[in-house]
Amino acid sequence: MPWQNLLNRRDRLPVNPDLAEGFATLLHALGTVTPLELAVVGGRLMSTPGLAFLVGYQAALRMLWPSAPLSLGALCATEQRSLRVADMQTRLSDLRVSGRKDFVTAGDAADWLLVAARSEASGETPRLSLAVVYPDEPGVRLEKLPAIALMPDISHGRLFLDNAQCELLAGDGWDAYVKPFRTLEDIYVLSAMTAWLYGVGQDSDWPQALQLRLLALLAGCAEVSRQAPNNLAGHVLLGGLFAQFEGLKAELNEALADGPQHWAAMWQRDQSVMDLAAGARGKRLAKALAAI
Repeated sequence: MPWQNLLNRRDRLPVNPDLAEGFATLLHALGTVTPLELAVVGGRLMSTPGLAFLVGYQAALRMLWPSAPLSLGALCATEQRSLRVADMQTRLSDLRVSGRKDFVTAGDAADWLLVAARSEASGETPRLSLAVVYPDEPGVRLEKLPAIALMPDISHGRLFLDNAQCELLAGDGWDAYVKPFRTLEDIYVLSAMTAWLYGVGQDSDWPQALQLRLLALLAGCAEVSRQAPNNLAGHVLLGGLFAQFEGLKAELNEALADGPQHWAAMWQRDQSVMDLAAGARGKRLAKALAAI
């Protein structure tokens, strides 16, 4: 990654209540970038932690599907708060998909949707495929859910599919997409949120040592982003990055408290998003350490 693109940035994009328009504006400002540049430089340019999270999420999607359209997308997997294949009821049949997904990040603003759907024949072991669905197609309906306290500027939706036409991505839906996305999302969201904090530190004249530690964390993210999401050593390194981020929390909170209060208020409200997948990360790290 050309680090001067981060080090030389001092601008910030204004908040756009239309998430799709805001993301299009960001892509126009960045030009052609890798997913890591999108997460890091894009995260630096965002005005809220929630928008930085969304940029990291979009970067992870582009690692999952490199030929994704240049627009906002979403992965639709969770059903009844579960990601277990056997619990999913959404079904694929002859390039048609039916079912429901309950929690889709920015789903109401997305231009394309990656939908995990059961595709095994009757009596076979549950198996997933990943279908590409477009919101304006017949049989596709998105319901915007009420805003939640965490990152209220990022919408969530519920997806209903009724014999909707779709395209299929190659490979097993679980092994090639849903499972690795957990790791990719961790890497790129951590990158985007760290870059956002670095930008706040630049704007607020934080101690140089803290800014440098944030840069070092981003350099670690760049290395881990080069590892395959199923790489055990990569999982260990990623665990180290989250431990490093955790170790900065007290210093970050102190710096935020001493600066402009709007930054501190936003971070206080939204920082717990970094802890949502802590349990899954801990299990993944333990398995990797045991295997190595």
